[in-house]
Amino acid sequence: MPTKRKSKGAYMISAVSEMYEIHPQTLRLYEREGLLKPSRSDGNTRLYTDEDLERLEFILNLARDLGVNIAGIAIILMNVQMQDFVTYVRSEMLTRMQNASQAGGAIIPLRRPVMVVPVAHRPDRKK
Repeated sequence: MPTKRKSKGAYMISAVSEMYEIHPQTLRLYEREGLLKPSRSDGNTRLYTDEDLERLEFILNLARDLGVNIAGIAIILMNVQMQDFVTYVRSEMLTRMQNASQAGGAIIPLRRPVMVVPVAHRPDRKK
């Protein structure tokens, strides 16, 4: 779905409703279900950012074009968030591993040496 935005900033629910030909109650429903989280003005007016509109476009694509219901949309969005999180963790770990290998250290520095003695060789163990 092509974007119908003209400028950056925040949009009120009436403007978003008109831009995407969607009833304001549907936007409120998406918010109640946790699919959208617009910010609020001092007067408690919903304000949709460009990021909110991108997310709305994704939701509308799922609902209108693919026929996905609200529960399915919530699951898909959760999976997208989980994939983003896993990607972030992988990237962070790779960066830390590279930094540690360049510095000649470990990813998690040890404060004291650790010695592991096999159970069979412990002096306090009776044979």
